[in-house]
Formats: sequence, structure tokens, C-alpha cells
Amino acid sequence: MNIRIGDYQIGAGQPPFIIAELSGNHDQSLDKALAMVDAAARAGAQAIKLQTYTADTMTLDVQEGEFLIQDAENLWKGSSLYQLYQKAHTPWHWHEAIFARARQHGLVAFSTPFDASAVEFLESLQVPCYKIASFENNDLPLIRKVAATGKPIIMSTGMATAGELEEAVACAREGGCEELILLKCTSAYPAPADEANLLTIPHMKSMFGCEVGLSDHTLGLAVPIAAVTLGATVIEKHFVLDRSEGGVDSAFSLQPEELCQLVEQTRIAAAALGRVCYGGSASEQPSKKFRRSLYIASDIKAGQVITAEHVRVIRPGSGLAPRYLQSVIGKRARVDLLKGTPLSWSVLE
Repeated sequence: MNIRIGDYQIGAGQPPFIIAELSGNHDQSLDKALAMVDAAARAGAQAIKLQTYTADTMTLDVQEGEFLIQDAENLWKGSSLYQLYQKAHTPWHWHEAIFARARQHGLVAFSTPFDASAVEFLESLQVPCYKIASFENNDLPLIRKVAATGKPIIMSTGMATAGELEEAVACAREGGCEELILLKCTSAYPAPADEANLLTIPHMKSMFGCEVGLSDHTLGLAVPIAAVTLGATVIEKHFVLDRSEGGVDSAFSLQPEELCQLVEQTRIAAAALGRVCYGGSASEQPSKKFRRSLYIASDIKAGQVITAEHVRVIRPGSGLAPRYLQSVIGKRARVDLLKGTPLSWSVLE
């Protein structure tokens, strides 16, 4: 059963629902954030998403130990968690203007809350749905708070085990969520394509009986396009106006022309799924006349016995089907047959 969010239906038979994640790529500029909304709309996205938090609602202002990002491969190495979230957060007083701009374009505008106060704030802005981030899918109190709104929930799976995901899904449904979408997500930035594990998508759909999609942090378009062929009906990608200008998530974000390609290519992939079909599609029917069939390969007189030298399996397809080759050899011609005549039962005795 399809899920309706705003003016869009999400599910089988519908174009993929493309979410442009603005994250902190606005570089603390409201003008840039609004320009990102405009660009996402021009590219054909159906939705834009923010993240609603402050550094204080995410972590503690501690500059040492486990509060420092020290992993060698981490894009944000050297920052503390608090510093990162200060840099990346979207000021709450911007939300209304960004959402209003999105609605002007016909886009769905919503956000990821990271604590109860963010849910209450987003409710005051009448968001149509909510996102639960990968790192928060173990925050059952937050999930209950969101579920209590009764609005659709889009939840990233991230690092959750199957058991943890079962617990999160049960929490959402028991809390009042009737429309749930799960997004397969590899929580690495950027994520290696060979760790996307897209086969999890149809497995989740079967396990939880809900719509499924992909929150993608890989580079390029191959992984989300492949996800659509496996049943993903929602694709979320980080978005940036220009990677060369930087931005906290710019390294794994799509630029406008790439977002446009994502929209176009995932729609083609979804349409290509079609249905189970044998016997040729409508566009193939004219080609049937060029299949192989039995033709007279050398002139034959009436009454003459047909031998293997007289008949060939060739294109086009106006003669008898090739499976009758052995059946016609040894029969006599009813009439004179010229080279190039399609063989039919009517010309045989």
C-alpha cells in the first residue's frame, strides 16, 4: 500500500521519492540554504530535509577523550563532537523560511529531530513527516515521541542489528506510527560501494512489510540506481551547490547537475522494472518478422523430394518455425518453389 506524504505517493508503481539532504552544507548562510532549496527543486527532487538540533542537544561541550574525533579516515578528524555540531547545525529560526521556500516549489519539507524539544519545535511548523537518523534508531524515547505525532516516519537503519531494528520498528508502530519507511544506510562518510549491501533492501521489505529505500553516502549514482532495481522507493542523498566551496558534508554530496541525473536515472530504473513479461513487449512486435524460419535455398520442381540442401534456417521469419526442419525434409513439393520462398505446409504434399 502506497504512503502519501504531501502531494506525493510513495510505493510500487510510483517514481522514486528523491530527498535532497541539506545537512550543514549551507555553511551557516541562510541565503545559501535558500539557494540550495531552489536548486534542488530545479533538479527535480521531491523533498528537502534539514537536521534539527543544536550542539547542546547532541552532545556535551567536552574537548577531550571520546568527545574528540580522532579516526584517521574521518572527514572531521581533529574536531570535537561539540565543535562539529556547532558548525553543521541549521539554526532553528531558519527552518520556517526554508520550509516556506520549499513549499513554494511544491517540495515536501521536513527534518530529522534529535531530541524531544526538536520534535515539539517541528510540530509547531506542521511538518508532514519525520526522519529518524541512523545514529538515533536506538533512541527509543525519541522514536516514541515522533511516533506519537501519528505522522509517517522515515527511519535509516545504519548500524542497527536485525534485533535492534525489530525493536525500533515495534516501538514506532506501538507508539502510533502507521506509515513507516525504512532506509538501508551505510553510516560511513563517504561509504564504500562494496559495503552498501543493497540485498538488505528486499529482505527488510519482506521482514517488516513496509516501504523501503536507501539513504546513500557513496560517491556517484550507481548505488542508488541499483537500489531502485531492488525495490527502493525512496532515495536520500546529501546535496551541495558546489563541492569546491566546501561544506561539512560536501565530499559525499551531489551537486545540482548530479541530483538532476539521479532523478532522471532512478525514474528510468524504476520504469524498467515493468512486470513479468514473456513473448515480446509491444515495441518488440515489429521485430518478430526478422526471427529465423525455414526458407527454400535452391529451386525445387513440383513433385521433387526436399533434401537438407534445399532448405535453410535463416532470417527473416515468414516461413515455418525452425523446429519443423526435420519434418519437411523428405516431403515432396506440391508446386515449383524458387530460391527465397518462405516454406509453408501449403506448398508441401
